[in-house]
Amino acid sequence: MPKTIRRIDFRTNRRISSRKNTRKLTKGVIHIQASFHNTIVTVTDVRGRVVSWSSAGTCRFRAKRRGTPFAAQTTVVNAIRPVVDQGLKRAKVMIKGPGRGRDAALRTIRKNGIRLTCIRDVTPMPHNGCRPPKKRRV
Repeated sequence: MPKTIRRIDFRTNRRISSRKNTRKLTKGVIHIQASFHNTIVTVTDVRGRVVSWSSAGTCRFRAKRRGTPFAAQTTVVNAIRPVVDQGLKRAKVMIKGPGRGRDAALRTIRKNGIRLTCIRDVTPMPHNGCRPPKKRRV
């Protein structure tokens, strides 16, 4: 097995450590944006800093297949895998959008051993809507 090369900051003459490996994460927030054409999953810590993310497009799904439940399932697995390795046990889930991947994403999170403390639908709803077009004059 080859040796790992240590990176050294020459200004302060000390070793640079990787932030991703040292961070321990027990609680987090999982944001799921499920549109008709894509599913985007972002995992943040409690303060809102992004730890991991994935989308159906980055999982090499193209065209109509990006909006499918299977694409959402694969996206969630890719976003959650590095975070589970860091020790994520509990998470809140924020779901946005009307897409078909909503339920599949939730089921996949439960299967990966993360305990859900809260599931919230944060889909934006218009209170009064857009301004209607002006009346037609004949």
